[in-house]
Amino acid sequence: MKMLFIPAAQESPLWWILLKIFLQTIVFWTLFLLVIPGGLMWLESMLSWDRFHVSGQRMWGILFFVLGGSLGLTSGTMMGIYGRGTPLPFDTARHLMIVGPYRFVRNPMAIAGLTQGAAVWLFFGSWLILAYIIVGFFLWNYYVRPIEEQDLLQRFEGDYDAYRRTIRCWIPCWRGYLPDKLVTQQLEGNDK
Repeated sequence: MKMLFIPAAQESPLWWILLKIFLQTIVFWTLFLLVIPGGLMWLESMLSWDRFHVSGQRMWGILFFVLGGSLGLTSGTMMGIYGRGTPLPFDTARHLMIVGPYRFVRNPMAIAGLTQGAAVWLFFGSWLILAYIIVGFFLWNYYVRPIEEQDLLQRFEGDYDAYRRTIRCWIPCWRGYLPDKLVTQQLEGNDK
């Protein structure tokens, strides 16, 4: 597990970190929100499965996609600027993320991705895309999240433990998390 999570190189300039996040976003959105759903819809058409239709579903799909995308882009940008790393485990943030959306919910990027997936499901009315999103949620929540949290506990010890006990994983805490020491370090870009 320790080999899976490797902090980003300390000497990386911010522009390079943000460019990597942008390129990763393009790859992830293309694969998980275009290619896989497209394949699932092709399979549905081959099986002659009907899609569901409700009034306004495309408008709601677009709205949720934009909201989820905005949350994901904001979270990724914050991770680059304040965490000095990317969302990928082998180039992960060097600092505990507790600013921006991370102040209110532990993994806003997972929420963003699932929201966008749900938006694609709603837009196209595809039952297989709904199943894909549900499977994605369970895989992330019960397989990926525990591994990621174990790494965070090892790297950030008591700071992450306090954060985890205060901030929920899926439901935002409206008061947010703001311990003075960690926020000051992140806002000043302190590498300690």
